[in-house]
Order: sequence, then structure tokens, then C-alpha cells
Amino acid sequence: MANLSLRNVKKVYDGNVVAVQDFNLEIADKEFIVLVGPSGCGKSTTLRMVAGLEEISDGEIYINDVLVNRVPPKDRDIAMVFQNYALYPHMTVYDNIAYGLKLRKFPKRVIDEKVREAAEILDISELLRRKPKALSGGQRQRVAIGRAIVREPQVFLMDEPLSNLDAKLRNQMRSEIIKLRQRINTTFIYVTHDQTEAMTLGDRIVIMKDGFVQQVGTPREVFSHPANVFVAGFIGTPQMNFFDARLVREGERYFVELAGARVALSREKQERLLAGGVESRDVVLGVRPEHMYLTHDTNAVQASVDVSEMMGSAVHIHVAACGRDVIIIVPVSEDEEEARRAVPQMGTPVRFTFHGSAAHVFDKESGVNLEQLMAEKKEPVSPEAPQPELEPAAVVASADMGDPFSE
Repeated sequence: MANLSLRNVKKVYDGNVVAVQDFNLEIADKEFIVLVGPSGCGKSTTLRMVAGLEEISDGEIYINDVLVNRVPPKDRDIAMVFQNYALYPHMTVYDNIAYGLKLRKFPKRVIDEKVREAAEILDISELLRRKPKALSGGQRQRVAIGRAIVREPQVFLMDEPLSNLDAKLRNQMRSEIIKLRQRINTTFIYVTHDQTEAMTLGDRIVIMKDGFVQQVGTPREVFSHPANVFVAGFIGTPQMNFFDARLVREGERYFVELAGARVALSREKQERLLAGGVESRDVVLGVRPEHMYLTHDTNAVQASVDVSEMMGSAVHIHVAACGRDVIIIVPVSEDEEEARRAVPQMGTPVRFTFHGSAAHVFDKESGVNLEQLMAEKKEPVSPEAPQPELEPAAVVASADMGDPFSE
């Protein structure tokens, strides 16, 4: 097992294109870290630098306190699962899984034991004689994971391993990866653009944008206390609602004012704003759809219903308010008649509000969460980083290139 340390890591491609900028992260032994962000944010490039498949332009990477900047991939004791599976089409499942061990000249008995143990863990024992073309996408991904498992690496790297699967199979494979993590108990770094995968898999999540780290935290931390507008909008489905609003300080109390409505912030939020010395100002107000509710109270925002989407146990109501589309999630009863009455028709005037504990207030200029103002003064998050070009395509392993992590 291993701990990792990435210190001021930077990647610059020809033409002065910055893909990763000043990346710092300490990863504990047996921790599951997820790098998440939109395409082109630098997450796969970061993973490939850890693997040794990309040269580091600046900074240092340590594995178990050993500097590995100049160590070739095969000597880093890591295993990587690629997005495209990278299986050898002319080999059976058994031979694909055993390939790296054969190159290292393991005894046949040991190879057989390791392959069959990995196949049992992944529930593919009955597929060992088949070739990749006879497998489904999920089965191929299991084989790719099996090939990495048998090496018993210090670090397990996974580069968007579920992106080629359909939604149902992705959900199933997420569960399988959680079970796998519990059984092999090693250090994982997992790259994805899917925030659902990040929230369900990671001990901690690293959210990236334009080569910069925006926030590092547990799934609960990044959901409940987003560092800036980008993180707030990226994490959560449907996306957080944003409004131009006013933060008002009265003595040691804070309120947000929006379209004639006035809501007092929770005690916890008020204490954080007080600690940062935040004064009254115009802000970007963020409220998640599940934290908003319809009301008859006059101290609420007036709106008009545009569309209602039935989503099973809840209805997503789209309303026009404050010059934008706003989504409100309303739970519905199992009783069909009662559920129908609870859903307002198109064009219906409604009012909505939210509790002060659900309001997030962001600086209009920087996008920084004002509750974290004291920390941001020391080390600001860059919400608008320089625009890099898209990451280079992932390595496509083939029979000609061999295993980049093998002797």
C-alpha cells in the first residue's frame, strides 16, 4: 500500500498550453481519491503524470515518500485501468489478465492462482476462455480491472472506466468498484467527469477547472459548503439555482433579500460571515432545488410555472422568476389523485422560498463563497483560470505497444 504526495505539479504542453497548474494534494494510504471536473480540466493529465505516462513540467510527485519524477511507469508499482479497456483482442480473458505476470516471469502456478482469484472477485470465472469480442462492455471492464488487480499494486489508477457503459450498467459497476475497494484495500485515484460517480465513490473529491484545483473535500463537504460558484453549480443534480441578490448585515445578523423576499441566514452561516467581517453587499445567491419549497406566505418570491416534470417520487417544477429558469423539487404522495393536485399547471402563479440554512452567498466578482472569506484571503481559489486546450487523448493499449506498466 502507499501514500502519495503531489507538490506544485504543473503540466505545460508545446505552445505554452497549461493543462495543470500548481496541483497540490496529499493522499493517505488506502484512501480513495476522485478527480472530477469537465472535459479539458486537467484531471486525466494529472493521473497520467502520476502513472508516468506524461512528463511533469514542474513540481514533484512522491509515492511512499520516494520521488518518482524520473521513475519509469513499470517501476512505480502502480496499475492503471483505461477508459477504452485496452484488452488484447487475440488473447483470451485468462491470458489478458495473466499477461503482466507472464512478462514478469511469475511461476505458472502463481499466475493461475492470481488470475482465478481475481476472476472470482469480479465474477467472471466462467468467461476465462472467451476473447474480448465475445464480451459485453461491463464484462470487458471487469477483465481490465482484473488485469490490474493481479499485479497487487501500491496504487490503483482508474481513468473514466465507466464512461463507455450505459446508465444501468454504470450504476451496477459503481457498486462493484465499491465492493472491490473493500476487498483489495489499496490506494485509489479515480478520474471521472460524472459528479454522481465522484459523490458515491470518493473518500475525498478533488474538483478541477481549467487546470486549477477548485476544492478538495469529502462528498458532504463539497455539497454542503462549496468553495465557489463553479463547485456549487457542478456538484448536485439538478444544478443549484443562482440569483442576483442582496446580503444585508444588521448588527450581528445577516439576511438575504431577493425579489421582495427576506430570509434570515442560519446561526452557523451568520457566525462564519461575522468571522470574515463580511458587510452588506450585492451577492450571487445559490439555493439547491431540493431545498426550495412552494408557499402561500407573502414573504416569498413570486413566480410562474413553466414546466412540471414527474420524476417518480418527486416533481421537478420549472418556474420563471427573477428573469431566469428556476427548478423546485416537490415530493409527491403515492396517492395518484393527491399527487396530481400537488402539481401546479403551466402558467399557474406561485410563490417559493427557502430556509436560511440552505442559502449560499457568493462574491459577485470572484465567485468565492463568502462563508470562507477568511480562508480565501490567505489562499484564494481561482474561479477564472487561464483556458487550456483539451487534454491529449488517452493512451490506447494494443498488442503492438505492450503493457506500459510491465517489464
